[in-house]
Amino acid sequence: MEREAIFQRNRHPFKTLSLGIQHVLAMYAGAVIVPLIVGNALQLSHEQLTYLIAIDLLACGVATLLQVWGNRIFGIGLPVMLGCAFQAVSPMIAIGLTDGMGVSAIYGAIIASGLFVFLFSGLFGKLIALFPPVVTGSVVTIIGVTLIPVALTDLGGGNPGTNPEFGSPLNLSLGFGVLLFIILMNRFAKGFLRSISVLLGLIAGTIVSALAGGVNLKPLQEASWFHMPQMFYFGAPTFHASAILTMILVAIVSVAESTGVFMALGKIVDKDITSKDLARGYRAEGLAIVLGGLFNSFPYTTYSQNVGLIQMSRVKTRDVIVVAGSLLVLIGFVPKIAALTQLVPASVLGGAMIALFGLVLSSGVRMLGDQVDLNRHENLLIIACSVGMGLGVTVVPEIFQRVPDWLRILVDNGIVAGSFTAIVLNLLFNGFRGHQAKSAPTPGQQPTAADEAASASAL
Repeated sequence: MEREAIFQRNRHPFKTLSLGIQHVLAMYAGAVIVPLIVGNALQLSHEQLTYLIAIDLLACGVATLLQVWGNRIFGIGLPVMLGCAFQAVSPMIAIGLTDGMGVSAIYGAIIASGLFVFLFSGLFGKLIALFPPVVTGSVVTIIGVTLIPVALTDLGGGNPGTNPEFGSPLNLSLGFGVLLFIILMNRFAKGFLRSISVLLGLIAGTIVSALAGGVNLKPLQEASWFHMPQMFYFGAPTFHASAILTMILVAIVSVAESTGVFMALGKIVDKDITSKDLARGYRAEGLAIVLGGLFNSFPYTTYSQNVGLIQMSRVKTRDVIVVAGSLLVLIGFVPKIAALTQLVPASVLGGAMIALFGLVLSSGVRMLGDQVDLNRHENLLIIACSVGMGLGVTVVPEIFQRVPDWLRILVDNGIVAGSFTAIVLNLLFNGFRGHQAKSAPTPGQQPTAADEAASASAL
């Protein structure tokens, strides 16, 4: 009966469509801001960025449908939306800008990490034991810290070496104006308007910039109305051990956060979530990550903000999510829609990114404060050393240039170095006994920090 209640069809097509559109709007800002950030950081052309945004929206829809489907092999069969794994932004940029790697290494690492999740889904219960709150919170904090400089660079107008208008009064006014708009929306707006505050901020900032003559319409004019997905659009993937390890760590953190979302949804729809259900959910997520790599998109994970919408609307059937996923697929076939997002100036995007990236950082801090016993000196040392190592390697990447290649796998990326430090120190001080936790939190109570920050409703 539980399963029938979850999957029964909604008898009001207009209401179902409206709720599906609402789910798309709630996650749309997170879905498009990730390719914008990564594409701009990697200096992709307008055509390449349009493709990246379009294929990302399409892949979000496919990933959602795979998870909602729910069969004997993959898919948890709950009303859950999937979108870009926001915690992968910084690692992807770092890999893409590393000498000898580039964009092809990003997608080789994504494919490998997806296969890892798919093949070892049944063992993730044991692997997640290596990622208790003190480790996961430290990793999320490191990711947030390493993303802030990216936001400030965009707020100033883009790369200071190539943009003579970097830091101009107009750019600063637009960037901080958007940030102020988002803050005020979250202070005074309620309900759905508040949940799409970032999206509204991007639109308002772009309109103001257009009135000042700062919007380039060329990407929209050049974009076609229809395109087909193309496998290996950016070329054949290449595989580098360091890049693969980085993305596997990101994938494990995503799986740990998805577990909370699955358990929360189970409570909402009155369904007991078993270990087999979780394994099928992990496999669907792994499959979505592999597809993201094959079609040069992104890793995908569950979006907790859409769980909030399910609670708010009280509509728990999966047909609404099927509509939302199908809409994303349709939008992904239309590059003109994807090109619209390119009209957003860098300074406007940077203003929104300050809030989003800062929220990643604060979410990591919240995870540590809520779930970790900070009265224990050992836990404070784990956090201090891991965050310090992650930030230090990010700021001074040249420090390990002379170490052996096999060791550089663990130290030439700030997130990997910080994560490895946190894992080792946690095992040293806490083992698998869980002394780092204040108490066992109710499954699903803690929101998924990185994904929450990737959307307007996270604010």
